[in-house]
Amino acid sequence: MVKHKTSALQENQGVSNSEITNASAIAKIKSNRKNTTDVDSLLSGILNRDITSLSQSITLIESTLPEHAQKSNELLKKCLSHANKSIRIGITGVPGVGKSTFIEVFGSFLTSIGKRVAVLAVDPSSSMNKGSILGDKTRMETLVKNKNAFIRPSAASDTLGGVARKTRESIVLCEAAGFDVILIETVGVGQSETTVHSMVDFFLLLQLTGAGDELQGMKRGILEMADAVIINKADRANLNLAKSTASDFKKTLHLYSEKPSGWIPKVSTCSAIENKGIENVWLIIQEYLQVASKNDFFTIKRNEQNTFWLTETIKNSLTSTFFNNETVKKELEQQLKLIEQNKTTPFAAAEYILNIKTKN
Repeated sequence: MVKHKTSALQENQGVSNSEITNASAIAKIKSNRKNTTDVDSLLSGILNRDITSLSQSITLIESTLPEHAQKSNELLKKCLSHANKSIRIGITGVPGVGKSTFIEVFGSFLTSIGKRVAVLAVDPSSSMNKGSILGDKTRMETLVKNKNAFIRPSAASDTLGGVARKTRESIVLCEAAGFDVILIETVGVGQSETTVHSMVDFFLLLQLTGAGDELQGMKRGILEMADAVIINKADRANLNLAKSTASDFKKTLHLYSEKPSGWIPKVSTCSAIENKGIENVWLIIQEYLQVASKNDFFTIKRNEQNTFWLTETIKNSLTSTFFNNETVKKELEQQLKLIEQNKTTPFAAAEYILNIKTKN
């Protein structure tokens, strides 16, 4: 009698499809899917601080499906009266500066003093296949297990500054869910952090030890936006160099014009790995909030940001409508061929397409 060899790749006899895909099971799955996009159910879950409902709601507003747009707008409107009660902090820095490690330690500190913390971490996406690792949850192993913290990684895709398209709306949902502090991690310096700056109350720049040429080459605009510069990895052999770097930044920041808020940017050092200097970062933010609230800049800035995002939303909508127009798609393809054949210029082609759209 011949015995058949078994292996890990061998397919064993299992249950038939009819046993696991019966009508009642299918109906239940469809019902659950329907419930996830029920606005009132999602709103109730958010207000009751249900993380699953919050996650489903963010997925809804990130959806590009036309049928989800109306529901997401309705949900956001209903959440607005419960929002605007958090402190929004943008955190940026060059790759390798330790943003994720800092955010995990900083977030853990905030929860230890009674704060609920939401982290909206934007991961870089491939410009070729739009793929993204979305690894922030794996890098924040301790914080992700904290019941008073919520981490939502999103793919940056091709959006300006590495900010996910719906990050601002996600802030509203997180605030409605009762989070006191919203931390927004950007992809990194050099990708137009202006977008992040336009949606936060406090902008924090993390920097590595050893300013030197790196400080000279840093974009002036990023330093001008920073409300605080924190020199991370100020530990062990880097401690003295970190102090020297902090001194260099203080000198540089004094050369810039006074901020409209009246706030003088602070420079400090910390070690996320050794959990040193973290509390001082929070003290700096608290000091800023006192200054900004006293002279009403906090409210003024929030109003300016709302105006900015109104115009940005209109621009994005017009751009999307324009490029999704079938006539534009057809003419754009034709004009690109003419450009390749040196029969027209990009500027002439653009004017031609815009005129066609205007006529239609």
